[in-house]
Parts: sequence; structure tokens; C-alpha cells
Amino acid sequence: MIKLSRLNKVNKLKIFNDPIYGFITIPNSLIFDLIAHKYFQRLRRISQMGMSYLVYPGAHHTRFHHAMGSMHLMQKAINVLRFKGVEISKEEENGLLIAILLHDIGHGPFSHAMEHSIVTGVSHEAISLLFMQQLNIEFNGSLTLAIEIFKGVYHRNFMCQLISGQLDMDRADYLKRDSFYTGVAEGNINAERLITMLNVVDDELVVEEKGIYSVEKFLVARRLMYWQVYLHKTSVVAEQLLMRVLKRAKELTIKGVQLNASRALTYFLKNEISTSNFNNETLDVFAHLDDYDIVSAMKEWQYHEDFVLKNLCDMIINRDLLKVKVKDKKSQLKNIQEYKNNLMQRYDISAQEADYFVFTGQISNQAYQLKSQNINILHKSGKIEDIVKASDQLNLKALSKPVTKYYVCYPKPESIS
Repeated sequence: MIKLSRLNKVNKLKIFNDPIYGFITIPNSLIFDLIAHKYFQRLRRISQMGMSYLVYPGAHHTRFHHAMGSMHLMQKAINVLRFKGVEISKEEENGLLIAILLHDIGHGPFSHAMEHSIVTGVSHEAISLLFMQQLNIEFNGSLTLAIEIFKGVYHRNFMCQLISGQLDMDRADYLKRDSFYTGVAEGNINAERLITMLNVVDDELVVEEKGIYSVEKFLVARRLMYWQVYLHKTSVVAEQLLMRVLKRAKELTIKGVQLNASRALTYFLKNEISTSNFNNETLDVFAHLDDYDIVSAMKEWQYHEDFVLKNLCDMIINRDLLKVKVKDKKSQLKNIQEYKNNLMQRYDISAQEADYFVFTGQISNQAYQLKSQNINILHKSGKIEDIVKASDQLNLKALSKPVTKYYVCYPKPESIS
């Protein structure tokens, strides 16, 4: 009874001090309760940028930071659109704020690594939806509208675009935030200016003509951040190693090898999890899984007797990563096979084990997708035009074409023991 009475007296209209925007206000008690929920608090223990801190030491911010920042920008967008005569009801405002707040709640440890290793075909978006549906039950249906907006099925399309589009509040926050924490100035967009220029025409989100240069800067910044930060070759190889750690751990566990790991991580190592069996029980276990489970496991596994697991973990823990070369063309197969043969002979390992240390892949960067929820410019004449046609910046057309590069990873002679 004492505990409950204290909870009832909590001031739910709190403010957060954010290094990017200053004070962020929690608008109502429902939002407060969602933020206070254990599902959302878990985001404090999920890195926003995965393994990028191995390249940019300041990149230790979390999904919690990003979700709060995205909600703050959504508040600003709602105020701007209302000021311009766009009708947004109180229920729709709540739906927008909840949808953007929870848009990343389904991310696993280090953000993306788990999706490609110990679960099969389960995206973080799908898990986010499962979390939101579970929360909707707990909060007596108050997330129903937010879920419709998140799924992109709500009848007012511009609201769905604010959550998931090429100029949404998610991107507006993460570019500015990731730029700040990495120190990469090229990504520092003027999110507030972009939001001030937003409007709605025929249920579609548009940017007023005087905001065209801010959009240009946004798209260029996105391209540069992908090459310099998100697709930095060291970040790529570190994430690939982490995926291989989890893959190897699962492989060994299925064979009956006992690995020391947390209860939540052990569950995902022992069970084959896919979209077909990701049920409420799995969701509850997933809610206890975060970066700390993975790091503590790797600290333990670096001393394991398995050659592959031991060395992969040691590489990440001590930042002695694989050598990585990025090229415009695919590496020749004979060169890759040569790396593998040398490794197999030197350490007396199988071809399958060598595959964990020698591999290829590709990275692709497309700052703007012409055929997917275009960024439209509203001219003073009332004409609406795609940013690529409206802009006098010739580079924008080039930014709409995907650029693909190829990488090959292999061990440094001294990095394997």
C-alpha cells in the first residue's frame, strides 16, 4: 500500500535535459507512464549506433536518447502544422507522439546485430509492433490510434509520413544526434528549420519553397553520415564480427556445448526463433535482453576452448579487428580462397571455421529514393514539385541513385591466437 500511494503522488509532467535540444517536456501522464514502463526503460541499455563507438569514442548514446528526441521534434511539428491551419485532434496528437516514441522499442542488442544472427527473419519493426500491441492491452486500448499510424494504415497519410518517410522525425533526430555524439560535423542538420517549413497539402506532407536549401542540406548530410559513420569500414567489420559471435554461439549451443550466458541470451541461443513463433513468451524474454547481456557473454567467451568463438570475442573486446578492404568492384574469388587456405593451414581449422574470419559483403548508400514517399516542395504559386526537380543542386539527382561498394575481411597475422 505504501508503494502504491507513493506512485500515485509522482509528478508526471517532468522535463528531460537533452544535450541537443535543451529541455524536453513530457506532455501528459500517459506518455510518462509509457516512458516509465520497463519495455521503454530497456532502451537505456541499447546502443543507438551499435559498434560505432569503436570508431567514434563518443558514440555511446542510446535508443532512449533518440526516442525522446524524436518525440520532442514531433511536438514541434504538430505545433507548426496546427499554426498553419492543419487540424490535428488531441487524440491524433497523442497517437503521433506515442508512435514516434515507441518506433524503435523493438531494437535488439547493439541495434541490428541480432536481426541477422540468432533470430530468423524477425525485423526490429515487427518486434516494435508486438511491444506496442502488448502495451495497448496494458493501457486499455489507448495505443490503438498510435499503432494505426505506426503501421501506415491511418487514413490521414501525412501523419504516417511524419513517423516513417524520407523526411520523418526519426531521421531528423538521428542525423543531428549521431552527428553530435560522433563529432562528425557534416551530419549536423537544422532540424528545427526543416520542421518550421513543413505543411500539408491534399493529405501529403510538403516543404515550403523557402525550406528547399534545408532539405538539400538534409539529403547531403544523410549521404555523408552513411559513408563516414554508419557504413564506415571499421563499423561494418565490427558489426559483422558481432553477428558471427552470436551465430557461432548458437551453433555451439545447438550442438550441446554449454556456454555461460544470461537467461535471456541463453533462451535465444537454444531456441529457433522466427516470425512464426515469436509469441508473448518470447517477447517477455526479449524484453530482458540488451547490450549488457552480449558484452558480459563475450567477456566470458573470449576464454572458451572453441577456436572460432574465442578469437571472435577477443577481437571485439580488445578492438583487434579483422583487416577490411573496401573496393568499387567485387574481390576475385581466388584471392579470398587464398586467405582461407592460409588460415586453414596455419591453425589447422576447417573451411567452415575459416569462413567466420574470411568473408565478403557489400554496402549500399542511397540518400534519396525517388519512387518512395517523395520529398515534395510547395512553391509560392501552389505548384508541388519533387525536391530533385525543384532544386538547382545538381548533386541531388546523383543522390537518388544507389552507390554500392564491396568489402573483403580477413585476419591480421597477429590477431588470432
